[in-house]
Amino acid sequence: MSTPIYRDFTTQAQIDAQYNPSMGLADPNAPGAHYGAQADKARSTLRSHLDVPFGPTVHETLDIFPADKPNAPVFVFIHGGYWRAFQSKHFHGVALGLQARGITTVVINYALCPFVTIDEITRQARAAVAWTVRNIAQYGGDPTRIAIGGHSAGGHLTAMCLQTEWQRDYGLAQDPLKAAVLVSGLYDLQPLRYSYLQPMIQLDDGIVQRNSPAFLVRKSDTPVWITWGGAESPEFARQAQIYHDAWTAAGNRAELSAIPDADHFTAIHGFEQAHSPLCNWLAGKLGIA
Repeated sequence: MSTPIYRDFTTQAQIDAQYNPSMGLADPNAPGAHYGAQADKARSTLRSHLDVPFGPTVHETLDIFPADKPNAPVFVFIHGGYWRAFQSKHFHGVALGLQARGITTVVINYALCPFVTIDEITRQARAAVAWTVRNIAQYGGDPTRIAIGGHSAGGHLTAMCLQTEWQRDYGLAQDPLKAAVLVSGLYDLQPLRYSYLQPMIQLDDGIVQRNSPAFLVRKSDTPVWITWGGAESPEFARQAQIYHDAWTAAGNRAELSAIPDADHFTAIHGFEQAHSPLCNWLAGKLGIA
């Protein structure tokens, strides 16, 4: 009988089948083509400020799509790609539905593995949020009404931002974020150490322990929606469940529900649609009718 390497999994192939969302797609290029087309649409139809630096390295930039009215609420989006693929430019389409609801959208960029570690990517994500709190008023955003969210690795980074000691480390309010939506995130990184991703993301014991937010939750006033695609693998549903359990065990507010029929890639299509469940939830938390 084989010895399990993680939970009941005994082989890398079993873990890859759970955590490689491209497996089984009829056209593995279709998700990227959709994101690219929607990103082009956003850049061609919405006002924007692109490649705004928030830190000292060339990768630390963000792209802002202002709402039409001043003093608008703000949504900060963190893209996915398992920490080793994509850039902010691939995900500008998330601004389409949000801007139509009167929400300024900030899409952050960050350096990728293996050029940097997940520790450094987490630092960059936190720095981008802090920059937004301090500077978004210059772009018509309301710094007192900022929500955050992300997809896949971006869901993980959103959770890591929620762990941040904002007052101690950045001199901000301890809970500067009004809401957070985490889509198909990774909250226990241990299984990825035994997956096809390991050569690129190079996890070790310390990185896993420092960056598995299911085991690091602090008390927070920020309400969250933890979601995933209803057609995703059982492991993505389990990841969502363990983070929800940890978040609520700390006395925090959370909603837990899947997006019906969505796969890993279509789970964020709702950001492109003004009256989708994703946009409706954010609008409600940000005080928009």
